[in-house]
Amino acid sequence: MLMNLQVRDFAIVDRIDIEFAPGMTVLTGETGAGKSILVDSLGLVLGERGSAQLVRDGAKRAEFAAEFDVSALANVGSWLAEQALDLDGDCLLRRVIGADGRSRAFINGNAVPLSQLKSLGELLLDIHGQHFHQSLGRKDIQRDLLDHFGGLLDDRAVVATHYIEWQTLADRLEQLQAAESDRASRLDLLTFQLQELESLAVRSAEYDELSDERQKLLNSGRLAEGVGSALASLYEDDDGNANSLIADALRSVEQLVVFDPALKPVSEMLNSASIQVAEAADALSRYGDSLDMDPARRDWVEERLDALQAIARKHRAEPADLPAVEEQLRQEFDELSHAEERGRELEEQAAVARKSFMECAQTLSGARAKAAGAFAKAVTDAMHGLGMPGGVFEVSLSALAEDAAKPWGLDNIEFLISANPGQAPQSLAKIASGGELSRMSLAIQVIASDGSAIPTMVFDEVDSGVGGGVAEMVGRRLQELGANRQVLCVTHLPQVASLADQHFRISKVTDGKSTRTQVNALGKDERIEELARMLGGVEITRKTLDHAAEMLAGARRKRA
Repeated sequence: MLMNLQVRDFAIVDRIDIEFAPGMTVLTGETGAGKSILVDSLGLVLGERGSAQLVRDGAKRAEFAAEFDVSALANVGSWLAEQALDLDGDCLLRRVIGADGRSRAFINGNAVPLSQLKSLGELLLDIHGQHFHQSLGRKDIQRDLLDHFGGLLDDRAVVATHYIEWQTLADRLEQLQAAESDRASRLDLLTFQLQELESLAVRSAEYDELSDERQKLLNSGRLAEGVGSALASLYEDDDGNANSLIADALRSVEQLVVFDPALKPVSEMLNSASIQVAEAADALSRYGDSLDMDPARRDWVEERLDALQAIARKHRAEPADLPAVEEQLRQEFDELSHAEERGRELEEQAAVARKSFMECAQTLSGARAKAAGAFAKAVTDAMHGLGMPGGVFEVSLSALAEDAAKPWGLDNIEFLISANPGQAPQSLAKIASGGELSRMSLAIQVIASDGSAIPTMVFDEVDSGVGGGVAEMVGRRLQELGANRQVLCVTHLPQVASLADQHFRISKVTDGKSTRTQVNALGKDERIEELARMLGGVEITRKTLDHAAEMLAGARRKRA
């Protein structure tokens, strides 16, 4: 459940802090006061994309924080534990968007990627926007709603996996068959290229090793001179080499240890230094003996590097990648050499993958047919309860041809509606009445929400286009939904607002220099005034106030 929302410096909001309660909460206010800004704030704190334009003028950043009680949500608790973000049943989400456009996200104080915030947000809260009915005509939205209602999203994902496997094998088979006409000439070219590479016998990492050796050979004189100079300083100079100087110092300190044992660590360090100097001198001596200053070897290394670079240019590759190029060519040669056999294998594999896809897709189609009937009945019943007594909602399922199969299966899904008795159901795109479409849209959203495990539902002016007795029916349906979960509703309808358990008024105030949005929780008398404003407009009369009081009292009686 959403417990608290804090917003700082967002659009015309400078500072808002709202405490939410269970049940149904409404947010009301004049058009343009900022009601939908609060819904947008929830979307941003749950991972929606934002930009610098959202930051209040003159502010450095916009900040959003939402606190949820997730103690009763096992799936959310498991998710947080898996991500090592759990915190004693509480869940604090925070989002910061800077004036420079940079965004940061936090879960329980831990910085997280925006995608992680979005994944968690999808488990906590679902926002149904005021323009949902505009997207309801899209086939993909209709398919998602049906599959969500029927609990078929996982089955659809399995179908998509089989589809991708089938299409991948089919594409590889098609490529193999298309290359058949050029197979002979390609094999000739591959044979020549492989012989050329095999004659060079390029070893793994050889180019890097030869490059290092060339560097060493080109500087062998400087290396020998430097090694000799270092050896002289360490061991061979008569005038105070490092070994003799350390030995002298060691003898002096060892004589002094008799008088003060505190010098014993110094003696041990000098002894260690003497050993290390001897070892360093021995290593330098061996290195000097190993230096190869043979001009013939240097010439061979140069020629070898030139040959590797030349063949690498032919293959448009780096010299170090030649072993990988040879392996790739060899694989292609082997595949083309056994093209007929490989073709038969791919045909068999593609046939098996196709069969698996068709079986899963047909099973999904059967499950969709069952879900479609239940979904249609539930939405039709909900439409009757929303002032469309003769309304009928249907889900049309038609089979796609196999060559038109899609990752989601073999079904073409279309929502049909008849708003009046005796009228044949038609596609949503042909529905003329915005009010009818709004009511049906709300019915679908509420029915889809019934099958959801998400604890908090936000409805942003989804009741637009309705009024009168229908508005009360809408409010009743939202109130029923609020009995089992938390419902937040932005509305302009007093019939809906009167049925809420909690009521906030959003208003816009200005001092002539700046404008800001403020939120106030309403008590009984304030709710009556707000309902009267929603009923009566600019001029509020005594009768309007009495009507508002009667509406609120009636709602309480019905709720009781």
